[in-house]
Amino acid sequence: MTPREHFRFSGRLYLFLFWSSSVSEKNSEVVCSDEATCTSPFLKPTNIFDRVVVNSFSFACWFSTVTLTLIICAATFFRYVLKGDLYGYEEWVKILAFWLYFLGAAIGAYNGTHVSADLVKAYLPEGRLKAFLAVLKSLITVSVACAFAWYGYEFFMFGFQGPLGTGIAIPKTTVWRIPFWVGYLSVFLGLLVMALYFTRDLAINIRRFFKEVSRAAAGRTQ
Repeated sequence: MTPREHFRFSGRLYLFLFWSSSVSEKNSEVVCSDEATCTSPFLKPTNIFDRVVVNSFSFACWFSTVTLTLIICAATFFRYVLKGDLYGYEEWVKILAFWLYFLGAAIGAYNGTHVSADLVKAYLPEGRLKAFLAVLKSLITVSVACAFAWYGYEFFMFGFQGPLGTGIAIPKTTVWRIPFWVGYLSVFLGLLVMALYFTRDLAINIRRFFKEVSRAAAGRTQ
């Protein structure tokens, strides 16, 4: 495959995935009729836990975004205007980017706004099969999220306790001597909260599946 053909194929694939996810989102607006359990975009927190998590994570993402912008602008000014170098700025950029990405992913899990090309939701009619496949998808998602949350915890503890597990020789960055666990903590927190909200979605889909089963059983008895 030539580079031009590869570019065309990638572009068509991207357009197809974008269109599929758009159709899926439109259909989800119709399916999501229960406002108490709906995971629509920008869902307003309704309990203390959600308010604390969403508001604190949102502030951390906002702070990381602003700080990253200022650091990159300062590094660009130093390099191209003053002809100097902002030594060690990439260490802060990496850590802030970790916090921005993983906390933002957790907020996306809360709102149910992760990018997806859910062809099942887009094309299957409402019924038990569609509800069952939604439960299966959520179950796989929860399993993967929990596995990665556990690895994120081990990742964090490795940086926090050091390679010997005694708190000695903790790995740090070269210039600013920032402990690695500062960045690793964002990975663990983000994945943990993602696993929690994916579990919430699994519970919602299970309840929706049993509603479809009871509706089908009531239709057969009539």
